[in-house]
Amino acid sequence: MKAIVQRVAQASVTVGGEQISSIGRGLCVLLGISLEDTQRELEHMVRKILNLRVFEDESGKHWSKSVMDKQYEVLCVSQFTLQCILKGNKPDYHMAMPTEQAECFYNNFLEQLRKAYKPELIKDGKFGAYMQVHIQNDGPVTIELESPAATVDPKQELNIPLVRLPMMLNLDVLLILSRDKRPCRGIRIDWSIGQSSMV
Repeated sequence: MKAIVQRVAQASVTVGGEQISSIGRGLCVLLGISLEDTQRELEHMVRKILNLRVFEDESGKHWSKSVMDKQYEVLCVSQFTLQCILKGNKPDYHMAMPTEQAECFYNNFLEQLRKAYKPELIKDGKFGAYMQVHIQNDGPVTIELESPAATVDPKQELNIPLVRLPMMLNLDVLLILSRDKRPCRGIRIDWSIGQSSMV
């Protein structure tokens, strides 16, 4: 799950020439749902958005208060294009959750936001509609959030066969991925025998 969070002076959503939602000062959240997202990612994103400290405190100190601290509004807009993967110059959206499933997931996301905060301060657009989103970014302040990768046992992370390396191979950087496609913490290379191991 990905979210683009913008601190705004005001924001609104228009569909078919009619304004359907608007907020004053607060956060505008563009949310992209992945087909791999679960309740765990949803809850993580709700916590992050509501506790993100992008507002000033009473003394004017920046980055001190969250949207909940300030009792500001949140406008959420579903945006599957955040799950785009480029194939050349053409965007591909196969990583986005299918529409019907995504709508249920998105509605659950809104419900969890309202439970964790004040329901009347959570606004949203219209799922699946062609929308015009008007955002008056304040700052500008724009932050990208992403749900965490799946937790991996460190012992499993390092349980990878040694990689045979050609004796004359000239490498500036060598990157090895673990089974869940995350970069390992590092490698140690024994050039004399052409082997590498995790460190």
